[in-house]
Order: sequence, then C-alpha cells, then structure tokens
Amino acid sequence: MDHLDIKNKKKIVLVARGSNGDIFPYLSIAAELQRRGHCITISIPSLFEEDAKKYGLNYLIQSKDDLGNFMSQTVRVKTLLTWINDVIDDQYFELMPLVQDCDLLIATNTELAAPNIAEYCKKPLIRTAYGPFLPGKKIPPPIFPFPKPNRIITPLLWKLINTSINMIAVKTLNKYRSLYGMRPMKSYAQHAPAHSHNQLLYSPTLGSVDVDWNYSWGISGYCFNDTFHYEEAAYEKLIKFIKKDERPTLFFTFGSCSSKKGKRFVEMLQSVVKKNDYKLVIGSGWSKTGVHLEQDEHLYILRDTIPHSLIFPQCDAIIHHGGCGTTHSVARAGKPQMIIPLFLDQHYWRYRIHTLGLGPKRTGIGNISFKKLEKRINNLLFNPDYKKNAIEIAEKINRENGIGTFCDYVETF
Repeated sequence: MDHLDIKNKKKIVLVARGSNGDIFPYLSIAAELQRRGHCITISIPSLFEEDAKKYGLNYLIQSKDDLGNFMSQTVRVKTLLTWINDVIDDQYFELMPLVQDCDLLIATNTELAAPNIAEYCKKPLIRTAYGPFLPGKKIPPPIFPFPKPNRIITPLLWKLINTSINMIAVKTLNKYRSLYGMRPMKSYAQHAPAHSHNQLLYSPTLGSVDVDWNYSWGISGYCFNDTFHYEEAAYEKLIKFIKKDERPTLFFTFGSCSSKKGKRFVEMLQSVVKKNDYKLVIGSGWSKTGVHLEQDEHLYILRDTIPHSLIFPQCDAIIHHGGCGTTHSVARAGKPQMIIPLFLDQHYWRYRIHTLGLGPKRTGIGNISFKKLEKRINNLLFNPDYKKNAIEIAEKINRENGIGTFCDYVETF
C-alpha cells in the first residue's frame, strides 16, 4: 500500500526494549508502516538511536536505559524480572502522553505497563512476542528450560511463571490502576492477553502454536531486518577469510548474551577446529566473546555488526545461543545449527531445532567434554539429514513475509 487515504492514516506508537534481536524487527516494522503513510513514533534504548535516525523515524529514547550494562552480564531469571519491574514507572511516565494522542499502540510483551495504559486510554494494543508466551496447556512457557510439552509439568510451569510475575509486578501495576481510577487486577498473566490483540512474531514453520490458547492471537512470522547499516570493509574482510579455501566454515556467537563458562567453551571450540582443520568465525557480540583468543589461519574474530543474511549463507553450519532472531536467520539461510541455550526462550528454540531435524540435541556449555563437542560438530557439519531438512525449512520460511503480514494486520484496526 504505497498511497494511503488521509482518513486511514494512523498515529502509531511502537515500544520495544532489549538487544539487536528485540529492536531490529521493530525498526523494520516501523519503517514499513511509515513507508505506507502512517505517522510513527518508536520508543527504543539509546543504543539504537543512530539506527532510528538512519530510518528517518520519529523516536523517543527510554529513560531507564541500563541495557548495555544489563546485557553484558550473565543474566539470571530473577535479575531479568527485577529489571523489568524497575522500568514500569518509566513506562507510565513515557507512554501515557504518547498513547493518549495515538490511534494504536504496538508493544512487546516485556512492556508490562502497556496493557494497562492502553486500557486506560481506550486505545487498541497489539502485544507482540518472539515466542509462544500465551498461557496454554500444550506449550510450556519458553522462560523455563523444559521446552518439551508435558500434560503435568506444562501447567505447573505456567502457574510458576504467572505467580512469579504477579509477585514482582502486580503490586506496582495496581498502584497505577488505583491512581487512574481503574479496578485492581488479580493476575497479570490473565489480564494482559485478554486486553490485547496478541501477535506472535515468529515463523509458523519454525515455531509452534497451542490450540488451547483462549485469547485473541495470530502469528505473523518473523520480521527480518536486513537493511541496517554495516561497514562494507568489515564484511569484505570476513568473506575473504571464509572464501580463502574449501575447508568447512563454522560460525559461533552468543549474540548479546554472555556466560561465565563461555571462555572455556570457545577455547575448546577453537581446539576442535584446529584438530580437524576447519575454519571458525566467532561473532564477539556485546560480551566480546572470544576476543582473548589468538587469531590464526583457523580463526576469525568478528567485532562488527553485519546482517546475518549476509554471513550465514556463506558458512557451512552455525553454533549459537538460541536467540529467536539468530535461530530464524540460520533457518532462513538453510544451514544446520546447534544451539547452546543459556536462558529464557533459548531452550524452546533449541527444542524446536532438534525436533525439526535441523541440528543435534542440547549441548550444555558447562559440562561438555572435548570428545563430545568434536563428535557433535562433525555430526553438525556432515549429517546429510540436517542439510536436507534445513534446505526444506528455508524454502518455507523464505515464502513467508512477516513484515508485510504484520503491517497488513495493523492496518485492519
């Protein structure tokens, strides 16, 4: 829709916080909605201000902006939930005036105040998630390292996460509901999806859905962002390393995450590569993974941010932490992948990758031996089933259009 009738033009506010995998899809959505003629304001962490400028977007920098320090640490569930609760006050302060003056609010499910603010302002809310976070009977909440559905354990996990969120957030949220003359809520996990239009921003080919979800929901597909700025010289240097000979190339990254056991793992990974005469690219990410290693003919440390769409097709296999964005990018590139989950939904995506036959089962970062890691890597590189399945899944994902599907949905309001 290149030309939008003036009466259908919407004032839309988008809110997201997190790392590259959280923000880049929202920037691509905001850019497409703006291209379609809508008036867009996006709320983001300061680390992404330059990206917003390059897209020509009207943006608001979030005042609770300790993201870089937060993501550079080893993150535990308790730390994450505490951090989320700390930003609720700022969400009310920053979002309330914007939402009162807009037609539609789009927010990630980590914006805990968003459903209440939209409800008070009587504005529709599209609440997005990068994993199956709607309460159900078949799919466990991805926040727990038990991704396989179980008729007994799954409901217990949902109850546990709901109780945890209620203990941390409901008191603060009800304080504001009282301040604005709204009735208190008992359970955030029930209230938020019931007062939102829930859209799942992951591939229906790669992820799963639960027929027992009882809320308004849809699945748009993953919103890839292949257009952000990168240094071409850095990319050309990387490709020169990958293409210098025919030896298999592995790519490894923890993305924006870190682990106390990461140093031992990358050293072991380098040893496996040297012994078998492979090539290894390490995406150092925010936590500077692998920068202590001495580079040689087998190793390349990538310190720059380059779109996955340019890197992964050039590699033979990818080992990573299991973030939603990285998992989808590898799958779209049609490459085998091995996930080493650290926390949250990474366990879910590890389970899905193994279930779909795209890579081996879970590999623990802390207790894996050199011999077992070597065996897993060789299996990852040369298992013909992984390659065949990866190509088939890639064909399906490349036929999806997450950004277009989601923006079409937005325009139905």
